[in-house]
Amino acid sequence: MSALDLVTQYWPALAAGVVGALLPRGDGRGADDAHADDEHHGGHDHHGDDDHNGDHGHHGDDHAHGAHEGGGYTAWKRVALGLVAALTVLGVQWLWPSDAPAAAVDASGEWSSLLNVLIGLPFVGAAAVLFMPRQMLSLLRGFTLAVLGAGFVASLWLLTVPMTAGWHFQSIKEWIPSLGIRWHVAIDGISLWLVLLTTFMAPIAAYASFGSIKTRIKELCFCFLLLQGAMIGAFVALDLFLFFLFWELMLVPMFVMIGIWGGVEKIKAAVKLFIYTMTGSMLMLAAIVYLVWENQKLTGAYTFDYLALSRVVLPRATQMICFWAFSIAFFIKVPMWPVHTWLPDAHVQAPTGGSVILAAVMLKIGTYAYLRFSMGLFPGPASSLAANLAGIAILGGIIYGALVAWKQADVKRLVAYSSVAHLGYVMLGLFGVTPSGIQGAVLQMVNHGVSTGALFLLVGVIYDRRHTRQVSEFGGLAKVMPVYATLFLIVTFASVGVPGTNGFIGEFMIIMGTYVSERLGTFSGIHTVGAAAGVILAAVYMLSVVQKMFFGPLTNPKNKHLPDVTPREALALAPLILMIFVIGLFPAIFLDRMKESVLFTYNQFKVVSGQAILFADERDAKLLPEDTFSPAFLKGAPALQPGEGAAGNEQARSGGAPGGKVAARGGEAAR
Repeated sequence: MSALDLVTQYWPALAAGVVGALLPRGDGRGADDAHADDEHHGGHDHHGDDDHNGDHGHHGDDHAHGAHEGGGYTAWKRVALGLVAALTVLGVQWLWPSDAPAAAVDASGEWSSLLNVLIGLPFVGAAAVLFMPRQMLSLLRGFTLAVLGAGFVASLWLLTVPMTAGWHFQSIKEWIPSLGIRWHVAIDGISLWLVLLTTFMAPIAAYASFGSIKTRIKELCFCFLLLQGAMIGAFVALDLFLFFLFWELMLVPMFVMIGIWGGVEKIKAAVKLFIYTMTGSMLMLAAIVYLVWENQKLTGAYTFDYLALSRVVLPRATQMICFWAFSIAFFIKVPMWPVHTWLPDAHVQAPTGGSVILAAVMLKIGTYAYLRFSMGLFPGPASSLAANLAGIAILGGIIYGALVAWKQADVKRLVAYSSVAHLGYVMLGLFGVTPSGIQGAVLQMVNHGVSTGALFLLVGVIYDRRHTRQVSEFGGLAKVMPVYATLFLIVTFASVGVPGTNGFIGEFMIIMGTYVSERLGTFSGIHTVGAAAGVILAAVYMLSVVQKMFFGPLTNPKNKHLPDVTPREALALAPLILMIFVIGLFPAIFLDRMKESVLFTYNQFKVVSGQAILFADERDAKLLPEDTFSPAFLKGAPALQPGEGAAGNEQARSGGAPGGKVAARGGEAAR
């Protein structure tokens, strides 16, 4: 392709980059000027919940390097704005549905190492940060943003391949052959959007954190990079040992973020997060080990591969126990009532960047894992318990979360409880097991990440100025911060689900899927009414806080000279505001790429759940026939050599193949 062809094809992205770089300079008034005004008019208000080691930090580091955050658009900020604009438009171009048939591209066009790069790049970056001098703050920040930005750019390559049914960008390597543990990663149309959400949100969260956190920057950079690699790994792992490894690894940097840069009760919140998550993790690990052991008895080989273990049908009672062991771990991460109480404390005490990552990405690993592993490994219990679980999602998630959010005096705690309500919709869509419900749930995972991430950034903006999050401390802010008020109102509309914003289409599809769900049976109508009531309650608590904070008289003198959004803050918020409207106005861009994978998952769940119920008995575990599953699903699954069942057991007893020799089905194509 010639240079002229490139310019012709990508001129919208080039134009957006030029326009972004040529934005007006602004009035040169920033947060530092406001601090001087506040001191002149009575000083700061320090009765907020967080201490000075959290988001407020110390400003000496920036002054030592001549930084002035709010003094208009410097050259590098103009370049950054232009780059954000160009990449956003380029992403929309790549996402736009093509007229070419999906079958025109096959697996030969996929680079099997791409997911390895997306996982490994932040891990290598985290290791490199350890060898950098902690005094070189600009280098640490710039390097971290460069690595996270490179990960986002690389992840856009995933959009070049149509997401047909089955696995894509599959990479399989033997890791611990004696135990059947492999490096097995792949994506489909469901995990695609969650990987892109991760790479999109991480640089935004890091950039926002660098503006408010001024202490222990080296450790902060290490945490962001380590967390990025672990989250991507959890979304793409198809080996249960590998998934558990990434699942646990995510906990470490988030625990450190809250424990070091959190608020007054940061230790309590961090320990609570750790205890809840580890409790669920131990249950899941026990179930994984038992499942592997039963599979070994049936096949003569150890394997932790998800595709192989999907064939195992445990005895009914044991199957139910293992289903709950997996699901409780995932419900804690979501979180669902009654294991949700760690979330408000973690959000309130975490620094702004930590809250953004926690809400935007980490909670989605719980919803994704339930769809992938609980429903995939135990379709029988997932089907039989669907109506009961949907009732819990509505009463304990949507309704309870909305009512508790309505009564919060702390705006950040309000947003935290709103997450409980919004993720109740996601789980409702999964419990209903309909194509529209699952599609809506996956889209709502992305929507919640964008809109709630933006809400936490906006809460951080006002906290940096006033060092309080009490709603009663504000009022009439729209008079002095009109841009901030406008952005907050846009994100509020998205959170409520106003048509034209990203929140509408996901909730609408979930509610429609609930109404037609066969799994929910006669309760589907009641569940639909409950879900619709949650939409009304969301409008009540969100619009109520908007009215109290931004409208009415400006009575508090401490709010009269607050600066509006600075260029740095605008740069962090701009991509999220843009995505609210892109998803809201053009949802087909996202739905089309997940459609085949969702239909594939739905059809397989229907077939396998029925077969699993027929095969299950009270005593013995059994293997479902291979032809129960689509070849596209089993591509890359381990296969025993020379045989299965008794032959495999005899070989294992004779010592011919310790632990069973594992080979990849379709491995040549994967490699």
